[in-house]
Order: sequence, then structure tokens, then C-alpha cells
Amino acid sequence: MMIATVTGTLFATRKHPRFEGKTLLVVREETPEGTPFGPTFLAIDAVEAGVGDRVVINKEGSSARLMLDDDEIPVQAVIVAVIDRIDHEGWNE
Repeated sequence: MMIATVTGTLFATRKHPRFEGKTLLVVREETPEGTPFGPTFLAIDAVEAGVGDRVVINKEGSSARLMLDDDEIPVQAVIVAVIDRIDHEGWNE
């Protein structure tokens, strides 16, 4: 799992049938302190996240498909939580 920020929403008039009714969001991974790194990528939203939200992402295909209860969906990343706060020894947010 990883921490990321939602940076946008993807709109598609045509998409794989397994994506019908699902929201695709653009996300960018970041450190717990909020420093972005790496490229942006797409994730299916399972928790009604929005642009600007910090989220937890499961970025592993098999686990992502299990979370969506769909063995056939072509997905690698799923947003599984919206972060309210992070408490960790040494830093707070």
C-alpha cells in the first residue's frame, strides 16, 4: 500500500465494460510528510475520493481485484481509504 494525492479525474466515453460505473482518478504517490515523487498513474476509486484528497492505494493487481470483488477486471491500483490524519512517532500530520 502507498500514500498518494488525487490530482485529477479521468473521463472516458468508451471504456472496458468492467469499468462501467467506476470512477478512475489520477493520483501521485507521496511520502507521509506530503512530498510527491514518481509519475502519476490511474487508480479506481472505491471510497468516493476527490481531487486534492490524500488517499491510501493498494497497487497490486490481485489484491486490487479482490477488493473490487471482480476477478476479471483489468486493474492494478485501487483507492481504499481517504486519509484524515497520519500519526507516527517522530512526525504528525
